[in-house]
Amino acid sequence: MSIAFVFPGQGAQAVGMGRDLYENSTAARLAFQAIDAGCGFSVSSLCFDGPEEALKETRNTQPALFAVSVAALAACADEGIVPQAVAGHSIGEYAALVAAGAFDPATGAGLVTERGRAMAEAAAAAPGTMAAVLGLDPTTIAEACTMVNHVGVVVPANINAPGQVVISGEVNAVAEVSALLKERGAKRVLPLAVSGAFHSPLMAPAVDQMAQALGRAAIQDLRLPVVANVTADYERTADEVRANLIAQVAGPVRWVETILRLTQDGYTTFIECGPGSVLAGLIKRIAPDAVTYSVGDMASLHAAKEALGI
Repeated sequence: MSIAFVFPGQGAQAVGMGRDLYENSTAARLAFQAIDAGCGFSVSSLCFDGPEEALKETRNTQPALFAVSVAALAACADEGIVPQAVAGHSIGEYAALVAAGAFDPATGAGLVTERGRAMAEAAAAAPGTMAAVLGLDPTTIAEACTMVNHVGVVVPANINAPGQVVISGEVNAVAEVSALLKERGAKRVLPLAVSGAFHSPLMAPAVDQMAQALGRAAIQDLRLPVVANVTADYERTADEVRANLIAQVAGPVRWVETILRLTQDGYTTFIECGPGSVLAGLIKRIAPDAVTYSVGDMASLHAAKEALGI
């Protein structure tokens, strides 16, 4: 059985996440402590106690999700559940890279703290928004985005599942293309409660800041196969990791292709490490025969362990 671990992105956060792991797994508690040190503030307290408004701020959400995902990863490893390949959705890619040995949790914590801050600043400087488009294919959506570029920047940002693509860009352009996509047959176009146009060219200032941060960071070649968001292909070297993480800030999350790459290569069991079960739901839509488990606390970890016969 080939197991792939996947790690969620923004939107999965909830006050109280990770507390059970912290209280009942020594490995998870040590991971939280390392990440608190790497972030320079108590991200664990933010995860456990909120407040919700603070947890929803991009500069806080990203290190918080990273912390819980890495804690879940550590707890799984402590129970003998380890991946043969990994992938992460947006900020989740950083936890995936910890699993693959690219950097340790403290180094990753510093990077995701910088990423959250840089993306929040870019969003404040160039306001934008995102919307989920349901029921249309990615090609039709990309063509419509190109057609309204005279209004402003808008691009496909997350290709999440068949019939679910998130667009991102300037407010007027997102509104314009949303109307066009409804005319072209979209079942629904749902505005997302986000603070910026993530994974779009409006994030250019954050790309520059992350290039500097990643250039300084100690990054190793990978011990496990990692499928990168922006290429939907395997990366192996430290240089590839740096290049892909820089591009990822303003580039698309090619999640459908990522999961298809893994399933085609024999990874048919997926463990989602972190809060919620969003990725498990997307994976079942992409690859209906895949087996999925979501591990965000010790009960779900033990259930997965029992089901896997480990």
